[in-house]
Amino acid sequence: MKNQADQSYMLDEYQIELENRIKNLMWTVSGNYALNTKPDIEAFKKSKYIALYDAIKQGAFDKYFDLESLALYLAKKVFMSADENMMMIIAQLCVDAAVYRKIIAERNGVETIRKKAFEDISELDFETLTSTLFGRVKLALIKEYLYHDELHGEKNVREIVAKINALSDAADTDLIIRTIDELYNEYVDKKFESQHGNLANILSVTLDELYNSDWADFLKDEIYEDAFETYINNVSAAVTNLGTEKPEEKQKTEAQKSVIYLDEEALQKMYTYVELNYGTSYLSQQESDKINRTLCKGMHADCTLFFTDGILHSTKIVNYQFKYAEKQLEKNKMAYYDNHRVVKRNIAILTDILKKALVLRNQVDHTSADHGVIVPSRLWKIGHSSTNKLFDRVIKNENLEFVVDILIDASGSQSPRQAKVAMQGYIISEALSNLGIPHRVVSFCSFWDYTVMRRFREYDDNREKNARLFEYTTSSNNRDGLAIKATVSGLTERKEENKILIVLSDGKPNDVNINRPKSRNPITYAGDSAIVDAALEVRKARAYGISVLGVFAGEEQDIVAEKKIFGKDFAYIRNISNFSNVVGLYLKKQIDLL
Repeated sequence: MKNQADQSYMLDEYQIELENRIKNLMWTVSGNYALNTKPDIEAFKKSKYIALYDAIKQGAFDKYFDLESLALYLAKKVFMSADENMMMIIAQLCVDAAVYRKIIAERNGVETIRKKAFEDISELDFETLTSTLFGRVKLALIKEYLYHDELHGEKNVREIVAKINALSDAADTDLIIRTIDELYNEYVDKKFESQHGNLANILSVTLDELYNSDWADFLKDEIYEDAFETYINNVSAAVTNLGTEKPEEKQKTEAQKSVIYLDEEALQKMYTYVELNYGTSYLSQQESDKINRTLCKGMHADCTLFFTDGILHSTKIVNYQFKYAEKQLEKNKMAYYDNHRVVKRNIAILTDILKKALVLRNQVDHTSADHGVIVPSRLWKIGHSSTNKLFDRVIKNENLEFVVDILIDASGSQSPRQAKVAMQGYIISEALSNLGIPHRVVSFCSFWDYTVMRRFREYDDNREKNARLFEYTTSSNNRDGLAIKATVSGLTERKEENKILIVLSDGKPNDVNINRPKSRNPITYAGDSAIVDAALEVRKARAYGISVLGVFAGEEQDIVAEKKIFGKDFAYIRNISNFSNVVGLYLKKQIDLL
């Protein structure tokens, strides 16, 4: 027993010593003694040259590039449904190409280690590598380096190798990230960009969304923050490895990606999570239950509407989400200060357009009648004409009252436009306040099966509440159909004869579905089915006599979806400077038709 214990102790000591040596190598190369990742001892047992070269690469990449930025990009891409294993495989090849010439030029002996590592990889992993596209790419890169052979064979392999080799002169991390992103989108998932957004969309994913992507321990912020930090560290280590080969996993279907399976315990935690991250509800439990029983049906069965004034006004604890909301508020305010002249001009223009439209509706018309105010000039007709219309009657438009709802998409896809969308909502709200038109402003996003309706101002609030629009933040997904349905439900209860709904969105309804215990399989809320649902709710609103206008500020490729949802009544906003002219034209048209 003692011998066994001694052997175990000796093995532990050996492992610790080995880890320290590898760490020292990594620190020496990078010059960064704060670089803290756990060396892969199993890889060392497999091949000491592979393990040593991986440590050298990690140190070199940290020295020449921004390792944390690359790790964050990879985490965000995976968060947006990219295949993690494939992202790692591509990133590893790109990282190696970017650093090896730089480090070989500086340190004697590294080229020998790289050569031996490549020889070991080709010997140990040959069979696995030949079975996949990027495995064959790795073999081609190894063969090219070891034997200086000109590449032949698969066109795809040659194209990928050329793009990876081009990184040998990379001057910054951005180029590496762009290359990884392009390779994944072109050779792994051609539909990724159209379904989940381009590189700008990926990079705009916020840290709060990443923190909250795995929320099992959400009750303590530090727990999921630490977990996320650990994940980033693991990604940082994995992205510089070449020796551990895993088979390429088969891509999940869209239906699989968009359905999450939960147990009862998770469901019970969910409400608390929503409160902690979006603020408490301003409705009583009874009021909330009534609304959800009425509206959450059909495609939205098992969904829940959650009404809040936002985390800054109804917070339970000051957590990461609260601090993030404060930071975004300051960013939106700064954007407003930078553009305040343009914003004020837009408010004045929109006010003037709407005022003129309303004045025209208020003009008095006169008509000949058999009663009213007698017109002396017509008295000669008595006894000379069969007409008895000797009077003038004033015709007034009785339907002069208007009410407006502004509904704003606050899903993660709007993240790059947060300040812009906040200013758009503010312009409309200020113009309506100038004219004394009652209006409500609400944003919406969906977290799992909760559609969060965040209220900025109520119909009859003072205009001071308009400034709350700069608290606009984005998060998670968007169930447009349910949000429109909920808004219309409140709008129909207003006494005003003329009702208008303005929806600010990017034309991409998309939500995750929850498969609850003992419930039927959920209907996927994405793509055409989601667009059809949103369009149906718009048509229902118009059937109630509500004029619906879509204000579109998304990407041009998504205009088709916007047209399907709103028909001809949508405004495409390319820049803030012309916002009021475009929106004003559409609103004037709606007022004229009422």
